[in-house]
Amino acid sequence: MKHQIYGNELKNMPYEDRPEGCSSPIWRFSQNPIINRNPFPKASRVFNSAVMSYQGAFIGVFRADTTTGVPYLFLGRSQDGINFTFDEEPIQFHDKDGKPVKIEYAYDPRLVEVEGTYYIIFCNSCHGPTVGLGRTKDFKDFELIDTPFLPFNRNGVLFPRKINGEYAMFSRPSDSGHTMFGDIFLSYSKDLEYWGHHKHVMERGYEWWCGTKIGAGPAPIECDLGWLVFFHGANLTCSGLVYSIGAFIVDRDDPSKILHRCSSFLLAPEMPYETTGYVPNVLFPVSTLTDAKTGRIAIYAGGADTITELLFTDIDTVIEYILKNER
Repeated sequence: MKHQIYGNELKNMPYEDRPEGCSSPIWRFSQNPIINRNPFPKASRVFNSAVMSYQGAFIGVFRADTTTGVPYLFLGRSQDGINFTFDEEPIQFHDKDGKPVKIEYAYDPRLVEVEGTYYIIFCNSCHGPTVGLGRTKDFKDFELIDTPFLPFNRNGVLFPRKINGEYAMFSRPSDSGHTMFGDIFLSYSKDLEYWGHHKHVMERGYEWWCGTKIGAGPAPIECDLGWLVFFHGANLTCSGLVYSIGAFIVDRDDPSKILHRCSSFLLAPEMPYETTGYVPNVLFPVSTLTDAKTGRIAIYAGGADTITELLFTDIDTVIEYILKNER
């Protein structure tokens, strides 16, 4: 490998080599989608969800749009990172005093481990959509910490380690509807309750594929060049928004500094399960698995707000593509 992922070895992560004749820097799992429609009784669709390695297997926090139409977060477990079983009831959060917290809706979770605690960052309601933040030590007891930001905000993505002694989080301030604007911002906190030192990181692109809005996707991946960040970019067409996957690299010690930004998308919705569904033409990356020894990367993404799919790449391929196609 020319480049290095800083992290742990993960021998059992799902992975397929790039198919012969494929020129894309990201390629699809041959058995996609891995979670199809109506995967368990209360869920009509599971998508835009986060998976991580846990105790030799895999665990995930999944967005499930229930048969009422309202999305909630459910736990799912897997031995291979491909075939999942789900809890029958949504995750129940409590406050710091142990009292149950009623959540109106919850969707598009990210899942990150920081210093032995697992954090769930998701879209919550606080008189409008904004970022919710919960934590657990064992995936049995879940505390809702607080609401980091005022509405309206989405796509909260916590870094997997502290930066200069502080927690760091990307977010995308927005509005109360299906936002037609949006840039990525960075915020810091010493205690996960009070957030500040907000910095603008990256604007939506002059490139058409990300010209309407952008938002951070999976937790940043630390590598030899800095932090590798996959993101979604949306552009407005005569048929609605189209969501594609992009990537950029920020400075390791100051993630507000963009070092390399890819001008071309890495992958766009093309397959039927991405172009046809509840919301057509959506490819939405949410979480990754990485193996530091081989440089392999597996990406969990939502397709058409309907299914969950797996994508693959490796650190050399994606960085080479970013540097070759950077602004």
